[in-house]
Amino acid sequence: MRMFYKILFLVAFMVLSTCKSENNTQKEDNPKIVSIYTIGDSTMANKPNPEENPERGWAQMLPQFLNVQATVKNHAVNGRSSRSFISEQRWDSVYKMLREDDYVFIQFGHNDQKVNSPKRYTNPHTAYRNNLIKFVVESREKKAIPVLFTSITRRNFNEDSTLVDTHGVYPLEVRLVAQEYQVPLIDLQYLTEKLEESLGHEGSKKLHLHFRPNEISYYPDGKEDNTHLSVFGATEIARMAVEALEKEVEGFKLFVKK
Repeated sequence: MRMFYKILFLVAFMVLSTCKSENNTQKEDNPKIVSIYTIGDSTMANKPNPEENPERGWAQMLPQFLNVQATVKNHAVNGRSSRSFISEQRWDSVYKMLREDDYVFIQFGHNDQKVNSPKRYTNPHTAYRNNLIKFVVESREKKAIPVLFTSITRRNFNEDSTLVDTHGVYPLEVRLVAQEYQVPLIDLQYLTEKLEESLGHEGSKKLHLHFRPNEISYYPDGKEDNTHLSVFGATEIARMAVEALEKEVEGFKLFVKK
C-alpha cells in the first residue's frame, strides 16, 4: 500500500512540474505587449515626407528606442491644444482604443498659449488644468497608465545668450496635476533647457530647423524655426524621454531596447 502511495505521489509531482514548466514557457512565449498612445502638438507629431522633410516630432522617433513589446501610436497633431484635441474628438478616438496597461503620453501647452485663437487657447489655471485631469482620469478608467510631460523648451536666447522661458505657468500646472493625481511626470521642459544650454546659442540651432536659402531643396527660401525639431533634435529628446521613463515609470524598462 505504501508503495502505491509513493507511486501516486511521484506521478502527481511529475504532472504538476510539467504544468508549471508549460505555464512558464507560455509566459516566455507570450511577453507583455502594450500600446503607447501619444497625444499632443507638433513637437511630438509625425511629419510627412520623411525622405525629404528634415522636420520630426520627438514621439515620431520613440520606436527606435523601444523593443517589439511596445508599439507607439502617435496621435499628436500639428497646431493642437488640449482644448482643440478634445473638441475635435481626437481624444474620444484614443479613449475608445485604450486597453489595460497601455500608456498615454500627454504633452500640451505650446498652442494652449494662443490667446488670439479662441478654439485653442486655455486659461492655464482652469481649462488647461482640467483638460489634463480629464486625460488622466479617463485613461485610468480604462486601466491605462497616463504619463504627463511638460512642453519642450523653445530655443529663445536673448542678446546675452541666456535661454529665456516662453511657456509661463503652463508647465507649473502640469507639475501640480502630476503631484495631486500621483501621475508619473517627465519634465521635458527642464531636460530640454539643459540640452539647449549645453549646446549654446549657435550649437543649439542643430536641434531645430535652421537652413540658409537653397541649402536644402525642402526649404528653398531658407528656414529659421526655433520651436520645431530636426531629426537630430527629435532623436535626442526621444532618447532623453526614454531614459527618464525608465527612472520614473515603474516597469517601463521592460519595453526599452537593450
